[in-house]
Amino acid sequence: MRRLISIFLRLLGFLVGLGVVLIVIAILFPQQILTVDSGPVHGDVIVVLGGGTDQGRPEWAAKLFKEGEAPIVLVSGYGDDQLTVRLLRQNGVPHEAIQVENASTSTLENALYSTRMLREMGARRVIIVTSWYHSRRALACFRHVAPDLQFYSRPSYSFYARSEWDRQDTRGHIRTEYVKLLAYWPLYGVWPL
Repeated sequence: MRRLISIFLRLLGFLVGLGVVLIVIAILFPQQILTVDSGPVHGDVIVVLGGGTDQGRPEWAAKLFKEGEAPIVLVSGYGDDQLTVRLLRQNGVPHEAIQVENASTSTLENALYSTRMLREMGARRVIIVTSWYHSRRALACFRHVAPDLQFYSRPSYSFYARSEWDRQDTRGHIRTEYVKLLAYWPLYGVWPL
């Protein structure tokens, strides 16, 4: 019995130590852990996720559109969809190239509702535009919902440098993102890797 207790305590100590190491790594390297960037790609549609009009998402999506990465921009998300459309238009995306999905209120819903529209459009290769710290979970959600489509991540890098993190509460967004990233696995089956 003593031997079992000893083994259990060693294992517990190892797991606690591993947990501490992982937390330290997460704190020191959020850019490397949370960011997924596929690099320049050509797709059928750019999906720009809502909730980030103050973090450069619409402007970045417009830049990718103008560079020819995809001929259509789908705005996904309830609440700031009209502002996102206005920012896209101000940055050179013509009205006829913009589609809107304005029912989703979460990243998983972005994936669910946008995927329906993407299939109706006949899209096969889709570029996801969101904030850098949200890119891993967003990409995982879209891939989980529609494994038959090809998704790429092209995040906005607004407030990427640590010196900018106090602006727009980036630190708070990073902390929240870690929680959501871990919670989406048991809640929705979305594996973050």
